[in-house]
Amino acid sequence: MESERIIISGATSGIGCEIAKLYIGNGYKVGVMGRRIELLNELKEKSPENVFVQQLDINSDDATTNFQTLIDSMGGMDIYFHVSGIGYQNVHLDYDKELRTAETNCKGFTRMITYAFNYFEQQGKGHIACITSIAGTKGLGVSPAYSATKRYQNHYIQCMAQLATIRKVKITFTDIRPGFVATDLLNDNHNYPMLMKKEFVAQEAYKAVARKRRVKIIDWRYNLLVTAWKLIPNCVWERLPIKN
Repeated sequence: MESERIIISGATSGIGCEIAKLYIGNGYKVGVMGRRIELLNELKEKSPENVFVQQLDINSDDATTNFQTLIDSMGGMDIYFHVSGIGYQNVHLDYDKELRTAETNCKGFTRMITYAFNYFEQQGKGHIACITSIAGTKGLGVSPAYSATKRYQNHYIQCMAQLATIRKVKITFTDIRPGFVATDLLNDNHNYPMLMKKEFVAQEAYKAVARKRRVKIIDWRYNLLVTAWKLIPNCVWERLPIKN
């Protein structure tokens, strides 16, 4: 594991930060990216020789340039873990919130995933992991853009997996789909059922990547929930007053 080099986007807080701590503690060379450089530097203090820091905004035009700078400083990359993302409950359809969500979860996501794919194709192998959500299973009226963008991410990763087969390149993909997690993202005065701790989700994500799982739903309760959701016909689903 000491030779494994992983880069994590969205490592400044929440699930991304907890995932970074796990990889640091297990001897990986870890590159951390995010907008808040002071929080990234706190991670570097845990292992100055093995942690590499790069300030980066996935919505910025220079994101891939900064991404490559970090790859170069680490001497390469073996795993890319995409954790960056935003979302809102938005029943009033605040225009700016919907567009910001689409910008980050679709455009920014695509920018980073495609760059990692192309890098690994040139390298001949690699592993792309991503934190998505069970929200992509069905359209949720209280969170339109978030739900739709997570569906986009689920399908995009599937497309990349098929494309890797078409191009005959050895890239592993792991799509990690948690339910509600107690992070700043959900600090919006709403009540969320079956709320999970970010540390638990990070541990499950870490294990899923180590085992090279293609799709991992966290946890068993949400696995049952997603199974039930899939059985509900759309004509029924669209009439359900789901508020969370």
